[in-house]
Amino acid sequence: MNEKASALIIDDEQQIRRLLRILLEQEHYRAFESDSGRHGLSEIALRRPDVVILDLGLPDLDGMAVIERARQWSRTPILVLSVKDGADDKVAALDAGADDYITKPFDSAELLARLRAIQRRAQGESQDAVFRAGHLIIDFSGHLVKVDGVEVKLTATEYALLKLLALHAGKVVTQKQLLREIWGPTAEEQTQYLRVYMMNLRKKIEIQAVPYRLLKTESGIGYRLVVPPAVR
Repeated sequence: MNEKASALIIDDEQQIRRLLRILLEQEHYRAFESDSGRHGLSEIALRRPDVVILDLGLPDLDGMAVIERARQWSRTPILVLSVKDGADDKVAALDAGADDYITKPFDSAELLARLRAIQRRAQGESQDAVFRAGHLIIDFSGHLVKVDGVEVKLTATEYALLKLLALHAGKVVTQKQLLREIWGPTAEEQTQYLRVYMMNLRKKIEIQAVPYRLLKTESGIGYRLVVPPAVR
């Protein structure tokens, strides 16, 4: 899949946002901007960027609070870019869930290298290149899904849902966790919405002729992607 990586810039200084946007677009990122913490959280949920560049000194919501709230439902890599250069500030941000920290003024080449590094770490920690469960194959690097050797077309939301279940294969993923991570923190009560997507996903990846089902419902709790014993 040749889609550009996306980056969200959360900073209240317009000149910094403009500079970062130019820098990122030169490196073939799709860049988005936000000038406040609350709007930035909404953009993380809506756009699901590949990486976030976050200033700590925001006007409405402290950057530390943004990190803590985002980490309740998102694994998106976060690079803090701040004028605060004290060791305590760096430790606090990293402990809250930031992936790296760089101070202003910054070197463009270093910032880009750190962005690439945290993206590589996130990809390496979250997934192997290919996931297999019975007749199902998911190629994460290519965003491809095959059922019994035939490619299946999933919507972006269906793919995100299946990928999240695959990353936790064999474990129950709660309804709230699925809703938070796929649709954002304001969607936790939309269980009927989730049921509709799971029904559509089942239609696309399950095969009636085989003696097992990949997607199991844990009533009132969540869903589990089962790996059949023969392919463990």
